[in-house]
Amino acid sequence: MRLVFAGTPDFAAEHLQALLGGAHQVVAVYTQPDRPAGRGQKLMPSPVKQLAQAHGIPVYQPQTLRNPDAQAELAALAPDLMVVVAYGLILPQAVLDIPRLGCINSHASLLPRWRGAAPIQRAIEAGDSVSGVTVMRMEAGLDTGPMLLKVTTPISAEDTGGSLHDRLAQLGPVAVLEAIEGLAAGTLEGEVQNDADATYAHKLNKDEARIDWTRPAIHLERQIRAFNPWPISHSLLNGEALKVLSARTAAGAGTPGEIIAADKGGLTVACGEGALSLSRLQLPGGKPLAFSDLYNSRQALFSTGTVLGQ
Repeated sequence: MRLVFAGTPDFAAEHLQALLGGAHQVVAVYTQPDRPAGRGQKLMPSPVKQLAQAHGIPVYQPQTLRNPDAQAELAALAPDLMVVVAYGLILPQAVLDIPRLGCINSHASLLPRWRGAAPIQRAIEAGDSVSGVTVMRMEAGLDTGPMLLKVTTPISAEDTGGSLHDRLAQLGPVAVLEAIEGLAAGTLEGEVQNDADATYAHKLNKDEARIDWTRPAIHLERQIRAFNPWPISHSLLNGEALKVLSARTAAGAGTPGEIIAADKGGLTVACGEGALSLSRLQLPGGKPLAFSDLYNSRQALFSTGTVLGQ
């Protein structure tokens, strides 16, 4: 079959890599326009574009797929199937209708739970015990199409947004390859989603990563794991930014944000309910360090009674 692939970040690139080793021909790749990145704000190609160029595959980067010229360009490729993974552009119905077998999407949640932009992080933040990848047939709605295939993985108490992302990035491509074979053979039927069970995974932003110490410790512990490696939970220590990369719930009470203990085992901070022991931190201009290392060199910073967030 003639495949067109549409995707942008690393998660999508893992899927493209699998397709390149599969039985079908990837005739073109669609990805987001190059974006400024790094200190110099130079235009950077997406991971998907870099991979496609390394394999000599034509790359298309339209600002939108709503315009007739972009749609005609896609139709001229005569695709049998379009595989979409974290592309970042809306596909209007006119585009969904172009491939002979339609468009399929690999989404990093067990739909209909966590439709939307940040399903991996929202699953951890909410305390879900399981996650996975759903391969679905695409419709004009956001992640609403019939489900073709699901693979699951447990969410452990140690999982971060990064570790779960990496695991799903290995599971997703295998599921997509299986779904493609089922569609090619005509043996795969879609299961309609129950909209009543749907939840929405709002896009992440840096503002919500600010730690609200009045919240229960168990909620903050999940947030810290979910937002690692981005946007990284943070607070203020003596008016300066303090990034928190790892923590566990602990016993203790005090004013929310108050340092109630500090030793080589961790920095214990009171929350609205319970306390958190912060075990991996990053100070301004520094690198992430275990608290035991910070405590050895900056012990005066972490005096009991100091209140974080002020």
